[in-house]
Amino acid sequence: MTNILIPYYSAYGHIYKMSLSVAEGAKSVEGTEVKVAKTSEFEVAKKYLSTQEPYVKAQEAQADIPEATQEDLTWADGIIWGVPTRFGLMPAQMKQFMDASGGLWAKGALEGKVTSVFVSTGSVHGGQETTAITTLIPLLHYGMIYVGLPYGENPEQLTADGIGGSPYAATTVAGPDGSKTPEERELKMAYRLGARVAKVAKALKGKLNQPEEIQGSSV
Repeated sequence: MTNILIPYYSAYGHIYKMSLSVAEGAKSVEGTEVKVAKTSEFEVAKKYLSTQEPYVKAQEAQADIPEATQEDLTWADGIIWGVPTRFGLMPAQMKQFMDASGGLWAKGALEGKVTSVFVSTGSVHGGQETTAITTLIPLLHYGMIYVGLPYGENPEQLTADGIGGSPYAATTVAGPDGSKTPEERELKMAYRLGARVAKVAKALKGKLNQPEEIQGSSV
């Protein structure tokens, strides 16, 4: 089996909905096991946001999703991170989860695993690309292999409409007030991203660490 982990953070449900499409895409690849998991919320955020009805409803919808663990990262052959933007960067909740993986990084435990990102922003100029690109930095430090979202498989990107989607990541536009939900074209691209990562992870599983292949390389 090829194991695909989808760790995400979603305050208002946009990334959560995208994660379900990413998961369905990954599951479409034969021999793939998928786990969707959320990063833990800060207590201070709960205190502030629990008075907001959209936040409360979104958290209720995610109640059955388990919290992501460091063991999940070891289990996975491919990891697709769900990252809403905070000023063009990942939110602190996701950063904390990554920061806690220093022990895995030190052992090279994530090296050679396939990875990608899906993103949510309030507007088409609010971090659609920068959030994906800045998230890539720690993934490269992990030694992971990044998979993008090519134009050839995603004609939805070739539009002037105010939707998500870029060669860097599957994305959705939540709207300035967060009232929009991921639309069909965005969900399609999220699905394809899940399938693409699963296919690459399946093809590469175990191959990068085979000594005979390294010894026979002409590099």
